[in-house]
Amino acid sequence: MRFGYWLPVFGGWLRNVDDEGMEASWRYVSRLARRSEEIGFDLTLIAELMLNDIKGPEAPSLDAWTTAAALAAVTCRLELMVAVRPTFHPPALLAKQAANLDHISNGRVSLNVVSAWWATEARQYGMPFDEHDRRYARTAEWLTVVDRMWREPQSSFEGELYHVRDAQLSPKPVRRPRPVIYAGGESEAAKELISRLCDAYVMHGDPPDRIAAKVEDMRSRRAQRGLTPMRFGASAFVVCRGTEEEARRELARITDVRQSARGYANYQDWIANTKLEQRVSLEDYSVSNRGLKSGLVGTPEEIAERIFAFERAGVELLLLQFSPQAEEMERFAEEVMPLVAASPPRSTVASDDAQDQDERDQQDRDKQPHALLESHTAVQRR
Repeated sequence: MRFGYWLPVFGGWLRNVDDEGMEASWRYVSRLARRSEEIGFDLTLIAELMLNDIKGPEAPSLDAWTTAAALAAVTCRLELMVAVRPTFHPPALLAKQAANLDHISNGRVSLNVVSAWWATEARQYGMPFDEHDRRYARTAEWLTVVDRMWREPQSSFEGELYHVRDAQLSPKPVRRPRPVIYAGGESEAAKELISRLCDAYVMHGDPPDRIAAKVEDMRSRRAQRGLTPMRFGASAFVVCRGTEEEARRELARITDVRQSARGYANYQDWIANTKLEQRVSLEDYSVSNRGLKSGLVGTPEEIAERIFAFERAGVELLLLQFSPQAEEMERFAEEVMPLVAASPPRSTVASDDAQDQDERDQQDRDKQPHALLESHTAVQRR
């Protein structure tokens, strides 16, 4: 199992708790990222929204791509999964920017492609907002352009929405044949696109048995196309405490939902513009991405057993949320990770192959240290 986490670019994950002690600032996230790779985390997901959908649109939030570029220069091992919405980024330009960022990070960049859902945000920033299935048609063209720019010496594309002629991109990304492309979605349009054009499928929080069914469905779709096996990740919110009673008390605190909370209006916007496979309760609203449904709540031993269940379901990456983030990530690294490392079950051959490739990529990066990374890390150390 690889352990990733959502970078707190919105200053927290609890819509009904105003101050989680984790400000949306470069100072906080840079310190968190540097520390996270020291204590064993493998990846951070940097969400992209121009407005804050957790604390309310007027609250501070960090830009994904400039934050990712800065993190690339001050971290050494952490994979940087950067979210990107096709409506906000022309594909050829994004391909160039991502390739350059992949060189700054020495091959540690991946994409999380998100077909935008927030109509209010798009209107405020003067961006187009397509209806649901139309968004995935746009994303299909967008991914085709990006992939060709990364792979081909000179590429052209004539689609309904995007047009590229004899475009050249050099240097190509460090990671070959391309940086990993993650995506998530529960509609039929989303699953068809992801199984055809992406490398990994990331899911909202759900119990392991429900996740296993989704993994099997996507594996089947992929096999029918004769493509290489996909990787799978899932989101989860962690509440780790010394006793079950302590964990239940914390769970009660963070699910004390008030519909007047600042993030509620944009949460309703999200519900209206997505096609989820199940109803979302107000309890789910209190924590983003259905994180509590994953069930990583309890003692370290209980959480480790739940992680093993996710491994058996085919999950290779957990995208975790914590509150407060720095303190709870330290607890997780100290109390849960050793239990998982002591008895790591394997679910599939495909999972082994993906893990082996990640290890080879990391070994290659370790053999080619960047002077820029080293110098900035030395300056930024506490």
